[in-house]
Amino acid sequence: MWLAIAAINLAIAVVLGAFGAHGLKTRASAEQLTWWHTSTEYFFYHAIGLLALAILVKAVPLFPIKISFISIQIGILFFCGSLYCMSFGLPRILGAITPIGGLFMIIGWLVLAWQAIRFKG
Repeated sequence: MWLAIAAINLAIAVVLGAFGAHGLKTRASAEQLTWWHTSTEYFFYHAIGLLALAILVKAVPLFPIKISFISIQIGILFFCGSLYCMSFGLPRILGAITPIGGLFMIIGWLVLAWQAIRFKG
């Protein structure tokens, strides 16, 4: 399941990146394009991270990734989702959600670090 979710995230990131590069270029302001670019960049980084976690759990089956994986996925939805929404012209108040998504991403990576320190398998 983890590998499939990571692969789906990567596919969506490619689609959204292409849409931003081609579909929004003439319709969005420079600020909106910057938000789109930032969102897509973070989406890719964290989707690749999810892929690494999925590969890790295949190689080391007892390594606990669930909390990290879910936290990072929530972070992608909140961080990237809020920036994508603002890029489409939705209210800038959605920007208040962006740091919450970033916090979930940070928590996911810190939990992974903690699990790596504690892992005895």
